[in-house]
Amino acid sequence: MPTESLPTAAVWTGRLLSALVFLALLADGAVALFAPAMLKADMDATGFAADSARPIGIIVIVCAILYAMPRTTTLGAILITGFLGGAICTHFRIGEIGSPPQLVCLALGIMTWGGLYLRNAQVRRLLPLTGL
Repeated sequence: MPTESLPTAAVWTGRLLSALVFLALLADGAVALFAPAMLKADMDATGFAADSARPIGIIVIVCAILYAMPRTTTLGAILITGFLGGAICTHFRIGEIGSPPQLVCLALGIMTWGGLYLRNAQVRRLLPLTGL
């Protein structure tokens, strides 16, 4: 994970944001994987079969692990973005516009890319924030 020419505070802020995303996704995936009964009402409300909680949990954990590994962090960020986008759309479809789950997904998506941007010089070069 290249960090050349990045201020130390930016790198550590990025690492902290990324760690928070990783922990949140890991916790979410663990609940879906090991305690799917806790999610039955939420799964039913969003139109997903209750037995899809475990596969979804595996997907979330794999995305989190890919994001945590330096060589696959960008792939992990892309996959997390897709997953969170799907979650946001699911809540939009059932009329939960601006609901806490949507806002949490949006915040996690921003933190995913914000953390990566702050700690990775290659991402900063690829996506320069100029003129803001």
